[in-house]
Amino acid sequence: MKLGEKIRYLREVEGALRGLGRPMTQLEIVHQIRKEQCGAAKGAPKKSISQSYLSQIENGSRPHMTQSSRALLAKFFKVHPGFLVDDPDGYHTELTSDLRTKEGQIDVWLLQGSERFASDPEISSVLIKCAREKDTRRCLLLLGAILDTPGLAERLLEALRPELAGSGNHRRAEGRRIR
Repeated sequence: MKLGEKIRYLREVEGALRGLGRPMTQLEIVHQIRKEQCGAAKGAPKKSISQSYLSQIENGSRPHMTQSSRALLAKFFKVHPGFLVDDPDGYHTELTSDLRTKEGQIDVWLLQGSERFASDPEISSVLIKCAREKDTRRCLLLLGAILDTPGLAERLLEALRPELAGSGNHRRAEGRRIR
């Protein structure tokens, strides 16, 4: 995982932990860091980070950050500073996946998928919503049951999202199969 992806993921997690129901924005992160710095010990040098710097890190135009920025973000997100670097080529999180629950694995997979489909906000949002569900596995099994029931998906789409119903904009209508 690249550094920018990790920062976006941490913003998502931080937003959930703070009860926002959405990722914290870059600007909210910057404001919170400044706010926490004001509460720091008097006389201590105040460190900060700008929204544009955070944006450059996330979009990859700044692939590395200063040690002080890394320490500041690590403290804010409560992660080890060593986490805030690109993972080496060939590194796979699956090597430690047996330490997580199956539910946690599904949530991480969905959140990573939401990053991959960031250019399609609707799909990205749906993947995040699934990951936020208390029982993610059950949510996916429900989707499977809906798709297994002939005509149910189309009827639900007509009732819930009429603008998408009958558009034929899905893989089976185009004659493609998912492998």
